[in-house]
Amino acid sequence: MMYRTQPSYGSFSFGGPVTPAVKWLLIVNLVVFVFQLPYLGGPPLLWIFGLVPQLVWNELHIWQLFTYQFLHFGLFHILFNMLALWMFGCDLERSWGSRFFLKFYWVAVVGGGLCVLFLEPNQAIPTIGASAGIYGVLLAYGRLYPNNVIYLYLLFPIKMKYFVLIIGAIAFFSSISPGNSGISHLGHLGGMLFGYLYLKWGHMLSPRRSFATARREYYRFRLARLKRRFRVIDGKKQDDEPPTLH
Repeated sequence: MMYRTQPSYGSFSFGGPVTPAVKWLLIVNLVVFVFQLPYLGGPPLLWIFGLVPQLVWNELHIWQLFTYQFLHFGLFHILFNMLALWMFGCDLERSWGSRFFLKFYWVAVVGGGLCVLFLEPNQAIPTIGASAGIYGVLLAYGRLYPNNVIYLYLLFPIKMKYFVLIIGAIAFFSSISPGNSGISHLGHLGGMLFGYLYLKWGHMLSPRRSFATARREYYRFRLARLKRRFRVIDGKKQDDEPPTLH
């Protein structure tokens, strides 16, 4: 997946410099992945720190709702998750600030875990990976920057708002389809759902200032986008460039 920004929408670029919270998430995930290697932690780590609903219900392994995000199954699993975190998470953190971004990310992670926990309570195999948080990040990015364009498979340009709708639909229909694909589609949906709820009503759960800051940054971005479309001279609005249809 490749990403570019529409020229008229601001100076956001492909990933950009790594922001503090994203940097530490990348480091922790990579360090834990090294400890997953057989000659270090090996498979037992999956059962201790992966999300196993039976263990959470029967033995109260509550910490698994948080720790499962740091474990990954194979190089490509962690590579794609961390690439998406860098590509989209950095812009969100720059807009929101590190504190609110981390709160949002962890709400999406735990929310994805809760969906697995309550909808698949008898599951006895570990659910692992940061995908719930990543899907939450993708949803948030689609809401804040809906017309930014990504190149799917490096070939097909698609606006972010449509991309989010597509991956959400795929996760939904995959979650209700029979059979076991080995992918936790419920976790993906949970990350998007809880991320959306936190963006909409997070001010009820978090300090008012942090949510107000995130909301203010969002409207500041919208205002900057409008200013680029129109130039105000002597109190009269003149076209700076042809308006974009939404």
